[in-house]
Amino acid sequence: MKSYMAKPAEVKRDWYVVDAAGLPLGRVASQVASVLKGKTKPVYTPNVDTGDYVIVINTDKIVLTGNKAEQKFYRYHTGYVGGLKEIRYDKLMEKKSDFALTKAVKGMLPKNSLGRSMIKKLFVYKGSEHPHSAQQPKELCLK
Repeated sequence: MKSYMAKPAEVKRDWYVVDAAGLPLGRVASQVASVLKGKTKPVYTPNVDTGDYVIVINTDKIVLTGNKAEQKFYRYHTGYVGGLKEIRYDKLMEKKSDFALTKAVKGMLPKNSLGRSMIKKLFVYKGSEHPHSAQQPKELCLK
């Protein structure tokens, strides 16, 4: 019996919308990354992008469990000498909650050209409105 290997031209992609209000950041990110990779489909192939499109709404209502809001930092470097910047996650979630979710999902995807194509299928919005109603996205219930 031969194993089935998906081909990029044969992949059928669906659109899903996720309401992230009241859910933990890491749980949302891990399950969205799984859908973006295509691991929820029976035709999953590791070297082919078989994932679906995901729209995440209400990221301004995502919660951080424990003391992560006060103790966890987002760090980045400007490229200049002494240019290490850091911002606490409670301030990051107030200003750019959509960026925080995107970074969390991106860290769970492969670090190669396949992962870069997967992250382009993620659409993140702060509010409850999104401009993708023409694609008729299905509601995705997270565990």
